[in-house]
Amino acid sequence: MEIVLYHRPYCHLCEEMAQALAPIAAETGLVVRMVDVDSDPALEERYGLAVPVLVHEGAEVCRYRLDAAAVRAVVAAKRARH
Repeated sequence: MEIVLYHRPYCHLCEEMAQALAPIAAETGLVVRMVDVDSDPALEERYGLAVPVLVHEGAEVCRYRLDAAAVRAVVAAKRARH
């Protein structure tokens, strides 16, 4: 299962979210795909300074701070469907 973390280099909130997400990913087998919003003008326009954003299957899971309960709920829901 993959989750996307939209981030910017040198963004302290982005770094904090990635660090907080790492143990959950390791525990659940979640694959975190890091996407630098500055690498794509459309993403840069869409997110502006409103990063980090964690997204699963096109739906926002959380923004700015990791919501561990929301991430775990996404993982559990995905597992229940399979």
